[in-house]
Amino acid sequence: MKISCIITDDEPVARKGLAGYVEKIDFLSLAGVCEDALSLNNLLRQQPADLLFLDIEMPYINGVELLESLPHPPKVIFTTAYEQYALKGFELDAIDYLMKPISFERFLKAANRAREVFTPAMPAPVAERDIYIKTGEKLVRVLLEDIIFIEAMENYVYIHTTHGRYLTHSTLKAIVENVTGPEFVQTHKSYIINTRKITSIEGNRIIMGQASVPVSRGLKDSVMNTILKDKLLKK
Repeated sequence: MKISCIITDDEPVARKGLAGYVEKIDFLSLAGVCEDALSLNNLLRQQPADLLFLDIEMPYINGVELLESLPHPPKVIFTTAYEQYALKGFELDAIDYLMKPISFERFLKAANRAREVFTPAMPAPVAERDIYIKTGEKLVRVLLEDIIFIEAMENYVYIHTTHGRYLTHSTLKAIVENVTGPEFVQTHKSYIINTRKITSIEGNRIIMGQASVPVSRGLKDSVMNTILKDKLLKK
């Protein structure tokens, strides 16, 4: 993504130098050059920009005053010979404050800061939740999101998943300690379901695709409240 920018400075040498710096940076695109704040104000009406390289001490109106007058100002990097404006600059949420004479190294650092501002943050990858279960002589990796329901049978447990059914020597209590998350609800002393896999609810039975899971009387109210909370379509 190119960041469109406008340079505004009343010194021709400063304008030329900054324009040369912009040309060297591949993610910056020069949208205009102005010699004072009034010219910039007029240009912004015709040519919106993402970023301003803005001098402060200029004729008629200074850069800070112009920025404060704009209802929706672009992001700004101040370029000035006057250190006393630094605090005011950062109060205006300036990306950076460059003191003249500006070296290319310092300009590049400011430009990279601007790129960070304009580059949307990537969401952190969601770690897959999984368990390993021993079935026969194998350890099988099962993603929690693939579990449909879990069925206990004495000292064995069947784990029904979207990829098949696995039998493991365990207790439901031991499985519960590893299969965690708000989507997993115990409906019966022998069953835990993944509420995201529910097809329908019919009386005291919860339909999970081709399977039917019982809901015990003692757990029915809490199970239904958990499943239907804020999801039941009102008449």
